[in-house]
Amino acid sequence: MHLVIAEKPSVAKAIASVLKATVKRNGYIEGNDYIVSWCYGHLMEMKQPDEYGIWAGNWSFEQLPMIPDKFQFKVKSDAKAQFDVLKKLLKDDKVSDVICATDADREGECIFRYVYSFCGCTLSVARLWVSSLESSAISKAFKTMKGSNAYNSLFSAGYSRARADWLVGMNFSRLFSVRYSSRLPVGRVQTPTLAMIVKRDYQVTHFVKEQYFTVDFDCGFLASSERIDNRETAEQLAAAVSEYGSAVVEDVKVENKTVNPPKLYDLTTLQREANKRYGYTANQTLKYLQSLYEAALTTYPRTDCQYLPDDMQQTAEEMVKTVYTVYPHLGKVPAAYSLDKCVNNDKVTGHHAIIPCDNIKTVDLRKLPEGEQQILYLVCTKLAFAASEPHKYEAVTAVLKCVDNVFTAKGKTVLNNGWKGLESRAFSADDDKKGKAEEDTPLPKIEQGQEFQILGAGVAEHWTSPPKPYTEDTLLSAMEHAGEENYDEDAEKKGLGTPATRAGIIEQLMAHKLAMRKGKQIFPTDTGKKLIAILPPEIKSAKLTANWEMKLQDIERGAYSAEQFMTEIKQYVIDTCARYCSVDDKVSFDEKSIGNCPNCGAEIKQGKFGYYCTGKCGMNIARVYNKELTEGQLSRLLAGQKVSFTVKGKKSTVFPQIEPFSYKNKEGKEISGFQWCCILDDVIDKFKDHADPKYNL
Repeated sequence: MHLVIAEKPSVAKAIASVLKATVKRNGYIEGNDYIVSWCYGHLMEMKQPDEYGIWAGNWSFEQLPMIPDKFQFKVKSDAKAQFDVLKKLLKDDKVSDVICATDADREGECIFRYVYSFCGCTLSVARLWVSSLESSAISKAFKTMKGSNAYNSLFSAGYSRARADWLVGMNFSRLFSVRYSSRLPVGRVQTPTLAMIVKRDYQVTHFVKEQYFTVDFDCGFLASSERIDNRETAEQLAAAVSEYGSAVVEDVKVENKTVNPPKLYDLTTLQREANKRYGYTANQTLKYLQSLYEAALTTYPRTDCQYLPDDMQQTAEEMVKTVYTVYPHLGKVPAAYSLDKCVNNDKVTGHHAIIPCDNIKTVDLRKLPEGEQQILYLVCTKLAFAASEPHKYEAVTAVLKCVDNVFTAKGKTVLNNGWKGLESRAFSADDDKKGKAEEDTPLPKIEQGQEFQILGAGVAEHWTSPPKPYTEDTLLSAMEHAGEENYDEDAEKKGLGTPATRAGIIEQLMAHKLAMRKGKQIFPTDTGKKLIAILPPEIKSAKLTANWEMKLQDIERGAYSAEQFMTEIKQYVIDTCARYCSVDDKVSFDEKSIGNCPNCGAEIKQGKFGYYCTGKCGMNIARVYNKELTEGQLSRLLAGQKVSFTVKGKKSTVFPQIEPFSYKNKEGKEISGFQWCCILDDVIDKFKDHADPKYNL
């Protein structure tokens, strides 16, 4: 019998259906000479340093560098049952060969090979490479399987990445934790990403805005002067323009411009768009897309490609018709459409761009969770946009002269709305219409030498704008290009991490309390700032990490040696540990004290998970009715001042007084302690004349 091992049960179920294996067993499906089983993602994990025996005990410089002769693996504690099923099947005499059907990427290859190797299996292995879980795609993939050896380079890249992350993360976390006497998480990709967030936050907070002015006049359309840094100068010019009363056209430039349809989505561009339109984190988008893939509604999610191979063009163009059928508000199918610009065999590597699957026309999409509906809609409409006509417009720039000063007017006339018209129909309810600049408005017919009467002139005040804090959208873009502001979209990307790992890196920063979200924006925490401040440049270098990622891509293509890459990583770890193997007393990561507890008088400190009373008296320090207090609010309360914010939609005032509380938890255990006194403002207004004087209403 043939043993097929998929990455997840849902994928195994889809494969079993195609193979007509229908008998369900404990941990696998059997039938028609096939056994189809599955992993639950990674069943194996690398051992921690203290599990090797030689690096156990308290962290110290003497342990470093930690470089295993051979990296050791163990079965994850929550995966033992399914691992035992696979081990038994891999050792079963009735199994003649194995088919690896895990996700067709680095991680999928590692997931399978770690289990296969750990079980000591020697059976021959074929690789199922599939980018869609539609029945037709799975059937076709079974007919075109290659031997496992064809994917050795893919595994080498994945295994090299895992070992590099272990060596850098384990060694440098211990190195700098001992150096600064505090547990500090340091990672190969995580730390350079944090450094970019800290740098952007510094640019925002230290930005000094500058005021400047323009003189604008109305002559049937708006014309503006160049930047003027002095208000008095601007006012003098405005007065002179008004007095002169006319302006002459010195030059008119007319250009016909074309905006081609957008490329299809890869994972990163989809994550960015989903964050921009719906506010989803990269991790949420990946989860929704993974569910759509497993339901055979979209193609493989973890791709870094925005193109399709030649042999998919006809299928994809048929899918365009399906998109218009499924979403009738998009209008009629265009008489002529093409995906020619999206087809390029040379740019398709492991997986092609993300597109919808034919199943979208048979499934009731309204029954999908809202997040999946919205992500699927983005994927479908992007395919329709990509197949549409270009957007064409005429751009007019007129240069006028008045009192020896130059003024510019810009206008835009749409000649063919093309794909942008379709985009407007697709997102008419959500599109942000603001920012419709004057150049989006047509100018009247203007000729050189023409004179216009000035109807009015005035001074417009402007301020230079600071850079914006990162959002998930802009941070993903920065990670994709390693923080480089000027990059060629068509060049090979030297980024931080891969499309498959970037969402996880961002979530790690949140979990370690090194970064935080405020709405859509991402900021460093004080701990994150301090960590980046003390780490040496090479540890937080985006360029260095991006170069490593390029080498991993070269390993995947068979163009670079995995052994050479690991030699470089090991030497880097050895040199860094030798350079920083000493205690630095200049920086302290001690928990921050912000005052004393109003109940017991003990210090209140900021720990990894927020503020707490070191006396552990039961005082609720950091929250009021489940509303988290900021450091500023807490400081004001501790100083005897009241603060206000909204609780459950109503404005509330929190007082520096405390009151006891008591309740029973789900297990019926009595919980008691003290909390800040909080009263709704409408209650205050109603009863303040009769309130206890201690509340100082």
